[in-house]
Amino acid sequence: MAARRSVLVRLLAGAVLIALCSIAATAWLAARSTTVAIQEQQGQALADDARIYQTLIEYAATHKSWAGIEPVLTRLEIELDRQITLTERDRTPIAGKPVPRDRDGSALIDPLRVSRDLTKVNTGGELIDTRVVGPFALTAAQRTKYNGIAKRVLTCVQTRSAQGKIVVDAYGRPAIEGAPPGTIEGCDGDELRVVEPPQLAAYERLQKAVNTCLNARGPVMPIKLQADLSWGIVRGPTAQESRAVPPPPDPDAVDTCLLDARRVILKPYVAPLALLFVSTQNEAAAAEFDLSPANQKRIAGVAAAILGVTVLIAVVGGVRLVQPLRALTKASRQMTGGDENIRVRVRGRDEIGQLSLAFNELADRRAKTESLRRAMVSDIAHELRTPLSNIRGWLEAVEDGVAQPDAAFIASLSEEAALLQHIIDDLRDLATADAGTLRIHPERVYLGLLLDQVVATYRAQAEHAGITLSAATIGDLELDADPVRLRQAIGNLVANALRFTPAGGAVRLEGRPDADHIVIDVIDTGAGIAPADLPKVFDRFWRADQSRNRHTGGSGLGLPIVRSLIEAHHGTATVTSTPDQGSTFTLRLPGLPDQAARPAVRAKE
Repeated sequence: MAARRSVLVRLLAGAVLIALCSIAATAWLAARSTTVAIQEQQGQALADDARIYQTLIEYAATHKSWAGIEPVLTRLEIELDRQITLTERDRTPIAGKPVPRDRDGSALIDPLRVSRDLTKVNTGGELIDTRVVGPFALTAAQRTKYNGIAKRVLTCVQTRSAQGKIVVDAYGRPAIEGAPPGTIEGCDGDELRVVEPPQLAAYERLQKAVNTCLNARGPVMPIKLQADLSWGIVRGPTAQESRAVPPPPDPDAVDTCLLDARRVILKPYVAPLALLFVSTQNEAAAAEFDLSPANQKRIAGVAAAILGVTVLIAVVGGVRLVQPLRALTKASRQMTGGDENIRVRVRGRDEIGQLSLAFNELADRRAKTESLRRAMVSDIAHELRTPLSNIRGWLEAVEDGVAQPDAAFIASLSEEAALLQHIIDDLRDLATADAGTLRIHPERVYLGLLLDQVVATYRAQAEHAGITLSAATIGDLELDADPVRLRQAIGNLVANALRFTPAGGAVRLEGRPDADHIVIDVIDTGAGIAPADLPKVFDRFWRADQSRNRHTGGSGLGLPIVRSLIEAHHGTATVTSTPDQGSTFTLRLPGLPDQAARPAVRAKE
């Protein structure tokens, strides 16, 4: 009788737990619904902010002052139920109600420096609103003239190629797009790019300002601006005629100087810079999720009803299930004690038999889940260590003054962060890689550039360890592969090679064609691998140094992951090694059908 009561108590406790889970699920659903509503409200607020910003940017780009902005703000306030204020930088009001001086502005209204996050207007990659045309806009007569020329050129182009269309830029200048190369020039298309007064003076002033800016950085060849603000280099004497020919300008420097010069010229044609303040009409009102006493009682009543019904069902069913559940109780206790191999005998196909079958399936899933969990923890520890170390190394280099936080530096950190994100997103796929379900995203990859990126990533680590790291490819090799996954695989091999190579050694990456395949070798002059250990190198959790010290230890997952990634690309990963001389890890991947190796060798150290 005591055992029977014990079973009933356990069953009732389980029923209560089920009811509580149901209540929790209901509460979660309600909270989730509220969260979605709040997110939608926040999304609407962001859309309203973007609309306000876009409207003011458009006004500033097409007016030289804020004199007529008051009606625009009034209309926006009525339509969006917002309080909008526009001030100068010193908080002197331009339009709207005064704001406290300690309040932060919502945005800076400057059509010459447009925020990408708050506007949908195409900035052309220059952060200058395209509606700011200034002295570069064509007159009405010029537009009529050039439109006529464009129609004549288009007729000629379409007669020859049946392609092409007329597009008009922000300055009102038409151009022909979509035509085959050389067709436009053969139809006197150069007439569309002629710059004439009154715009000529503005173009000459802009060109002079850009060249002055470039020469301030050092002597370079002058540039010449085109009607569409593209540019070309004005060639001077050849190298035979003069040994003092300056170098061509850096494209990034030209873009920077051109952007600065345009801002100087366009500034008189736009409204002065202003601060934007946006708030709700009643800032004291806050969105809250509150339950009234009546609602609280209603929820408590429903919860009690669910609990009562669950307990009643449990009591009625428990009387019939006492004896058969003893076996399940015993098995459950054994499983709780750590026995993952315990299973119960399935008797019949009735409800008890189905329950026993479900218990066995649960035990199988639990064992599999536990195994995957252990593997997942190891995968995470191993895979996140290398990119995080690289990011930290670059940041420490900046702190020490060794590296500069320029655009290339930021791009490198961004790539490492993207690699982290890809690793995290696909760790579950890596855990099931042995089943062949690993997803890859192939695209055209230039092997030389990819190897250079790997070398650049691990250069600091190699220099710190006193190891020479270099890469070379035979010809310009291309293949279809997932660049992130392939870089991850090669990076694992390089990290492994650096770990086992002593100071003064070398690690070399080589790419070469082999029939219809591409072969990548990672060669080191490290300690090598014993012949008896070579068959186990790619086994999960195997380590050459079982001590897992900071120099040679690891989780034993790097090389198995390399093999999984390469096999997902329909390739193979192999290794050859001579103790005390070094090892060579070889990745063999399918090449392109028309891959032809060039005799030139591309190398980077």
